[in-house]
Amino acid sequence: MTIRQRKRPSKAGQKVSSVQAFSVREFFAEFSSDDTCLNRVMEVRYGMRHVCGHCGVDATFHKISGRRAFACAACGDHVYPCAGTIFQDSRTSLQTWFYAIYLFIATRHGVSGKELQRSLGVTYKTAWRIGHQIRDLMKKADGFELLKGHVELDEAYVGGKRSGKRGRGAEGKTIVMGLKARDGRMAAQVIPDVKKATLRGVVLGNVEKGSVVSTDELVSYGLLTSDGYKHGTVQHGAKEYAYYDYRHGATHHTNGVESFWKIFKDSINSTHIHISARHMERYLGEFAFRSNRRQMGNAMFDLLIAAL
Repeated sequence: MTIRQRKRPSKAGQKVSSVQAFSVREFFAEFSSDDTCLNRVMEVRYGMRHVCGHCGVDATFHKISGRRAFACAACGDHVYPCAGTIFQDSRTSLQTWFYAIYLFIATRHGVSGKELQRSLGVTYKTAWRIGHQIRDLMKKADGFELLKGHVELDEAYVGGKRSGKRGRGAEGKTIVMGLKARDGRMAAQVIPDVKKATLRGVVLGNVEKGSVVSTDELVSYGLLTSDGYKHGTVQHGAKEYAYYDYRHGATHHTNGVESFWKIFKDSINSTHIHISARHMERYLGEFAFRSNRRQMGNAMFDLLIAAL
């Protein structure tokens, strides 16, 4: 499917500006009914014209009235485009599903279950399930590739009970690790601890060897140099936040990954209030997806539909 990039119209003599946001008005103009949503799913998964799996003819397919199905013009065989997707067996309308996906790409801080409940007009149980299905879809759409070049690493402690203690060791917090390529992708995952073996395993599984790696002074990162990485450390405890390393020709800091953690933690405090350790990976995948595609604008929506 073609990823659409809406551009603001330019006046004479002016350059076209950056990608325009996908407005609510545009959304409902494009997806005005369940049928228009179903047509989009069909276009993404099979195409309105394709070789029929039953008769082998390159045929057009037409919507069957009253059903989420299309029929082959040559032999009449049925295709169910929602089968095997998050829409399968759902009694929630496709337009409601599409609008929920739109809400997830239109926000920076995510969408809570209660907000989905109010916006979609469904029960909280349904909103909760829809939210997690979309988060799983975002993680799937984000894919996986090794980070390379110059990569920042930083672990964080999120969630838990409110108390006077903060940071490492605070009660009930989930330990997460973030990896951010300079001017590139963000990856994040839950980790059981901050021991050397754990952090080393995450780096080896996500960062291409030979890359420049920037971390804070946590001693568990000490093995990275022997693994073939060009490792540099900023001493946050000594109020050092960046320095130029002449050995690697690179400026070491962890500002990029720390910015991601700030947005993520702010969203927990303001939007979600609490995220359980059980579902933390889903939320990390959601926020990483948006972080990696924040310049795509409305094309994030099409990418998620394509990931079905």
